[in-house]
Amino acid sequence: MGVARSLADALEGMGHTVLTRHLLEDDVETAESALTERDVFERDIRWLESADLLVAEASGSSYGVGFEVGYVLGRSAVTGQRVLLLYDSARRQLVSRLICGNSHPACTTYSYRDGADLLRFVATFLAPVPGC
Repeated sequence: MGVARSLADALEGMGHTVLTRHLLEDDVETAESALTERDVFERDIRWLESADLLVAEASGSSYGVGFEVGYVLGRSAVTGQRVLLLYDSARRQLVSRLICGNSHPACTTYSYRDGADLLRFVATFLAPVPGC
């Protein structure tokens, strides 16, 4: 959770909204257990549809993250949405080959070395382009 919290802090510090910030709280299981599976699905789809960019950390095994990435990329030609797909290079052998090999034009995949490398890359990726 340390890297994820640092990433969320950095994104918010750059002025971005992190829709899933509450999922990084220590009591997330208690709060989420009050929701039905359908509630979670419908809420998460609303979040995905409202996001300009999905920042997905895929170092762990999560069908949810894979679904979210596929959902956004599958609609990206119509919506213009993008995905920033991140994973820890030390865990590469445990990360799905679909993640590591993702070459979709609306997706940037980055294998980071450590938390500092991750934060540097994200800051560079999201930096405003002069003249735009």
